[in-house]
Amino acid sequence: MSRIVYVNGEFLPEEEARVSIFDRGFLFADAIYEVTPVLDGRLLENEGHMARLERSLRELAMPAPMPVSEIAALMEELVRRNDLREGSVYLQVTRGAADRDFLYPEGATPTLVMFTQARDVRETRASRVGLRVVSAPDLRWGRRDIKTVQLLAASMAKQAAHDAGADDAWLVQDGFVTEGSSNNAYIVTRDGTIVTRQLSNDILHGVTRASVLKLASEAQLRVEERPFTIAEAQDAAEAFMTSASAFVTPVVEIDGVKLGDGAPGQVARRLREIYLDSLAEAG
Repeated sequence: MSRIVYVNGEFLPEEEARVSIFDRGFLFADAIYEVTPVLDGRLLENEGHMARLERSLRELAMPAPMPVSEIAALMEELVRRNDLREGSVYLQVTRGAADRDFLYPEGATPTLVMFTQARDVRETRASRVGLRVVSAPDLRWGRRDIKTVQLLAASMAKQAAHDAGADDAWLVQDGFVTEGSSNNAYIVTRDGTIVTRQLSNDILHGVTRASVLKLASEAQLRVEERPFTIAEAQDAAEAFMTSASAFVTPVVEIDGVKLGDGAPGQVARRLREIYLDSLAEAG
C-alpha cells in the first residue's frame, strides 16, 4: 500500500498528489516547513513546532492555511493513516499559486502539504558512534531564524561533506560556527561547560535546542551561549548536535581532528538519555 499524504484538504496516495507549477514555493522558495519527530506513534514536542510555524508565518507576512490546532490534528490523522510508529511528519506551507511575480499575490490561497517518513530515531548508528563533520562557509541568507525551504546552500554543504567522506558540515561565518547544515551545534569545553551560539537571526531557533538546554540546566550542567571557532571546537573535550530528527547526536571529529578518544562523549550521551526520558515522561 502506498504512503498517504495530505494536500490542500485531501488525504491521498502519494502517486496522486499534485501542486500547481505556479506555486510560489516552487517558483520562489516562498514557503516554510516543520519536521516533527514521531516515536511510538506519537508526535513529539509538536506544540513547539506549531509555535515556530506561527512565528515563521508572521515573519513572512504569510497567511495561515488554517489554525495551527487544526494542522496538528491533521498531522495526528496522517500518522494514524500511515500507521507510523517511528519517524517524522514533514509539513510545508507556501504562499500559494499565482502567475509569476516577485510581489506577494493578493488573494492567493496558501498551499499546505504534509507527508510521513519512516526511519529510526530512538536508536541510530550516529548516536552510537558519533558524527564526523567538516567546516564549510555559511552561504545562506540572513534570516536563518525563519524555517524556510531555501535549503540549497545547506544541501551543497551537506553534499560537500559527504564527498569528503564526512557525515555533515558545520557552517562558518566571520570565523565562527553558526550551526550545522541542518542542526544546532555545541561543544563541551575541557572544564565541562556546554557552549552553543546564542539565538539571533543567524541560526534556527531549534525546538530540540530549547528543550535540551533546559534539561541541561536542570541537570546542573553549565551552559554558555556564545559563538565558538573551529579551532576551539577541535580543542574541546567533546561536541554534539541537536535536531528534531536526530535528538542529541555526538560529534567525534571536526576537520579531521578527533575529539578526545574519538568516541561519543559523556555529556552528549547523558543529554541524549535525559532527553529521551523526558519525551517518555511527556507521553
